[in-house]
Amino acid sequence: MEYPDLSALPDELQEVVTSYGSLNVFRMLMHAQSLAPGVLTLGDAVLQRNSLPDTLRELAIVRVGRVYGAAYEVHHHENISRLVGLGEEAITAAETGSPGKLSGPEAAVLTATDRLLAHHTLDEATREELLAFLTVNQLADLVITVGFYQLMCGFLNTFEVTTEGEPTAPYGEAPPR
Repeated sequence: MEYPDLSALPDELQEVVTSYGSLNVFRMLMHAQSLAPGVLTLGDAVLQRNSLPDTLRELAIVRVGRVYGAAYEVHHHENISRLVGLGEEAITAAETGSPGKLSGPEAAVLTATDRLLAHHTLDEATREELLAFLTVNQLADLVITVGFYQLMCGFLNTFEVTTEGEPTAPYGEAPPR
């Protein structure tokens, strides 16, 4: 699918997309002119105000991307995962869904992500396992993170967003918005 003509957008949307840089996801999102600002605001909250440790957040995001077959999401969030200190074993586990030798929290988040994706909820045992090391706030943020990235992966796949034409290292020291 073609990217929208950004110069044809209303001025306020041109400002919004410009402030987010040159990543293709932001450009393609401008097809949803009415919803894009809200989606971007939620995305900012999920990445920048999330109470989950960065490594657990990224583990869940990469797993969602892998399950959805969203190459764009996987590419960017595997890079972010490495920047925030997620190990290669955990990144591989996110690909396969097998917790292998992951730490207890990483294994539990990976399993919980798969349960959310498959059953759209968590059973009591899984919630209790997570609440042994997460606060209720962090558990809520995990569920919202998984849901947000389901939305984004569906969007990316539907609109066939690729990394073609993007800068090779768009992140610098911090995760993107």
